[in-house]
Amino acid sequence: MNQDYIIPNEWSIIEEGFNEDRVKSSESLFSIGNGAMGQRANFEEKYTGETFQGSYIAGVYYPDKTRVGWWKNGYPEYFAKVLNAPNWIGINVCINGEELDLNTCKKISNFRRELNMKEGWLSRSFNATLANGLEVKVETKRFLSIDLDEVGAISYNITPISGDATVIFEPYLDSGIQNEDSNWDDQFWNTINVSTENDQAFIEAHTMKTNFHTCTFMQSEVFVNTKKQELNPEIEKSATKVSFKYVTQVKTNETASIHKFGGYVVDRNHDKNQLITAAKNTLKLATDLGFSTLLSQQKKAWANIWEMADITIEGDVKAQQGIRFNIMQLNHTYLGKDARLNIGPKGFTGEKYGGSTYWDTEAYCLPFYMATKNQEVAKSLLTYRYHQLDKAIENAEKNLGFKNGAALYPMVTMNGEECHNEWEITFEEIHRNGAISFAIFNYHRYTNDYSYIPEMGLEVLIGIARFWHQRVNFSEDKQKYVMLGVTGPNEYENNINNNWYTNYIAKWCIDYALENIEIVKSDFSTDYDRIATKTNITAEELADWKKVADNMYFPYSEKHQVYLQQDGFLDKELITVADLDQSQRPINQKWSWDRILRSPYIKQADTLQGFYFFEDHFTTEELERHFDFYEPFTVHESSLSPCVHSIQAAKLGRMDQAYTFYLRTSRLDLDDYNKEVEEGLHITSMAGTWMSIVEGFGGMRIKDGLLSFTPQIPKQWDAFSFKINFRNQILKVNVSKKGTEFELEGNKELELLVNNNKILVKPNSLVTV
Repeated sequence: MNQDYIIPNEWSIIEEGFNEDRVKSSESLFSIGNGAMGQRANFEEKYTGETFQGSYIAGVYYPDKTRVGWWKNGYPEYFAKVLNAPNWIGINVCINGEELDLNTCKKISNFRRELNMKEGWLSRSFNATLANGLEVKVETKRFLSIDLDEVGAISYNITPISGDATVIFEPYLDSGIQNEDSNWDDQFWNTINVSTENDQAFIEAHTMKTNFHTCTFMQSEVFVNTKKQELNPEIEKSATKVSFKYVTQVKTNETASIHKFGGYVVDRNHDKNQLITAAKNTLKLATDLGFSTLLSQQKKAWANIWEMADITIEGDVKAQQGIRFNIMQLNHTYLGKDARLNIGPKGFTGEKYGGSTYWDTEAYCLPFYMATKNQEVAKSLLTYRYHQLDKAIENAEKNLGFKNGAALYPMVTMNGEECHNEWEITFEEIHRNGAISFAIFNYHRYTNDYSYIPEMGLEVLIGIARFWHQRVNFSEDKQKYVMLGVTGPNEYENNINNNWYTNYIAKWCIDYALENIEIVKSDFSTDYDRIATKTNITAEELADWKKVADNMYFPYSEKHQVYLQQDGFLDKELITVADLDQSQRPINQKWSWDRILRSPYIKQADTLQGFYFFEDHFTTEELERHFDFYEPFTVHESSLSPCVHSIQAAKLGRMDQAYTFYLRTSRLDLDDYNKEVEEGLHITSMAGTWMSIVEGFGGMRIKDGLLSFTPQIPKQWDAFSFKINFRNQILKVNVSKKGTEFELEGNKELELLVNNNKILVKPNSLVTV
């Protein structure tokens, strides 16, 4: 834990007291989104202190040319930037001739910021004494509408306390923005047109290179003591900015307010030549409803989300706050409404990493969306990968020289092209192919919906199997197939040979592809004929695949009775993390890369990631041996690490350790464990937090087609509960120290395994175990 200023609360993220040193951290933590757009929690009014300004539109990006000192063949040509979009939230405020700026105020008191997770809004309040001596009270509230996902709304209120005041509100739009992480200081946006009509303003702009056309818009209403003011604002325009200036007079303790509606329409959803018309239609919908009605609708929309997605924890407020924060931010990022979108690692909270899709989606996010939405949302995530199969084949052919439809899915992508610019990750961390195949398996295992495989998935499985077949080579010395020059999930090891996890998942992918080829051939002959013609698979090729799968090499230590993370792991100086000076942590911020690579320290679950995916392939005793060997060397400096270890610790009955890992994964950002929260949140790993409870403490698995639970409860909790949508049936699970209750919605009974015993749950009845 590196920070501890967020006040524990079951339903809100709360900060009290203004501290300029944590402004950027709070901008991340209080971020908001609605799946279509999002923004960091920047102040609406001017702030001259250190800040990280960020507003983002889903699916809009810029291909920033790769910058390296020495170009290597196969480097991706660009790194896809999540673009800082034109700013619509800005409202400059001037009171009795003095600009409101928290960085220059004489005094700030009663500062409070709240992100209300239950109702989906962000608020801020404070008293400020300006340089001219006037004291004012400020209250703001804003949200991004779930129902009207192109619009956001702001209520901004000023109350002079120590005297009458002339209050000037100056709402504006600004397309003269920059990214924090530009490689070449390129201009990302080209502003086409700045225009106004009545009390509405519009900025039309398009991205350079990718040519996404957008219209940023706003409309405002001004009130004094809730009475709407009919004002004629002064309008100022420049090449990239437009503002309206509203002047109001208020007496002491009266309140001047502005309601601002704004947002984006984009040519992904509208005709690029009709964006202003689309913006006007959106503004009409928003202003006809008004701020209060929009807010009421927002509360209802979030109530519907929480009805299915909420996890309750009794007796541990910090744990409760942590899981709800994670669930909320996942829903801020992706709601499943648009199959063209995916789940970026920072969501709408920052620009680091770039790209909208990593292997995180398949490995960590898919289970959350399968269980808390419906199978169509999860299927959309798999469909997204199918539509990018041609690019994955092109990626393997162009950059690696592979042939015959071998597919290497990108490490990082926006549109299917690889856009990660580190060679040791881009073309060595190839295990991400395995996560995509596993997600197809996991989807079918959970939903019992096989339709994706003959329709789309089998082509993906074939492309991935072909990749693994071509990526290995036969070792005469070992008389086995080996895989050289790879990076496993543990990115603190690069360019190593025979990473166990990569070799194991490669074998599994080939076996799984072969299995499904036979099923589709037998049961879906029309689809099989289409796929066989398209892919030109032959019996000889399949036999070659099987030869590789059956003869894959797996490094193993007889001495320790464990699979080795890779060849040569035991050559390292095996000093555990417990013996590492805390002043050296995190090592990725304190050590040279050379020192990290020579150390035994593991960034995240690697060998244990395989034991997590393929738990049924190993005994509990084998898991325990591997956990005891590898976890002591794991520094957990990846956000994806604690959740896997929490699940496995719970499986081993080590609840204190499981709880410690859970708290770390659920409060990774709230408590800034990795000293980097100001750069944005760790969105994709938040799904792992959900898994820590449902799969870890709840022990949820799929066994022989049945939903299975082995519930346990941390001693710090009195009870916890969650809901899952399993094969279109909603099951509520409530675990307490007295036992576990199962309650089923719907009209069909459901057979479960609980502690390996079969039970039958009937609709609308309670079963206690």
